Amino acid sequence: MKKNFFNKEVKIGLMVIIAIFLLYFGINFLKGIDIFSPTRSYYSVYEKLDGLETSSPVFIKGYKVGQVDKIQYDFSQQKPFVVKISIEKNIRLPEGTKIELFDNGLMGGKALQLILNQSDDEHYFQPGDTIPSQISVGLMGQITNSLLPKIENISSHADSLLTSLRKLSESEKINNSLTSLEETSANLAHSSKQLKNIMNNEIPVIIDNVNTLTTDFKAVSNNIKGIDFASTVGNIDQTINNLNLMSDKINNGEGTLGLLLTDKELYFNLANTTGSANNLLIDLKNNPKRYVHFSVFGNKTK
Repeated sequence: MKKNFFNKEVKIGLMVIIAIFLLYFGINFLKGIDIFSPTRSYYSVYEKLDGLETSSPVFIKGYKVGQVDKIQYDFSQQKPFVVKISIEKNIRLPEGTKIELFDNGLMGGKALQLILNQSDDEHYFQPGDTIPSQISVGLMGQITNSLLPKIENISSHADSLLTSLRKLSESEKINNSLTSLEETSANLAHSSKQLKNIMNNEIPVIIDNVNTLTTDFKAVSNNIKGIDFASTVGNIDQTINNLNLMSDKINNGEGTLGLLLTDKELYFNLANTTGSANNLLIDLKNNPKRYVHFSVFGNKTK
């Protein structure tokens, strides 16, 4: 009877080994590790990692060439973090190459970047060497470094502004100005109320009066239109002609007024007569007995 080497226990053991291998391969595959590709290992040290983790990618000019294998730390050192990286075996790193820690995306992920030395030097780092490291500021760091001084400057100006505003609020002049402003506002409100009353009460009356005046003016205008200006002007011309004719007659000595104005002899006679009458009145006033005789017993002939 043949002995069966593939009994139940052996099959279970083989299945467990295969499962462990698949699990190991799957985990490394998910981490981006190709266990079948040969790699070279190097080291770098950092003062801080800012979120760098195992399996974080390693790039050269944006192309992934490896990953972080292991992170160790010794806080007694100035740069306590020792990072082990593995890169593809066919990539050789010339001396002068640096490993830079930088932001891999806007979400804050970290990655490493190999900055190769472009000189013609044929000396290369050997696997296991420690490569000089540096930390890139990154986009968020640049924004922070750029905005932080401005924010501090704005904050100091804001403090100065608040202090000035506090002093102004405590100033007596400002309080007086505010009081005057309140009084002005009250006066404006009162004036607005009066203006509203005028608009509601007096303006309609004024408008009615204007309408009445307009109607009266229209009536006067119609009356003026009915006047016979030609006849009126003719009458005025006739009156002027009559006055001119009267003036001519006076100047020519016609009529009583004309004779008085143009006849010198008549003028002198009237003047002499007037003078004699005036002298007679004066003498009558001074010697009334010469002209009037009164007797109680009748007239007596001398």
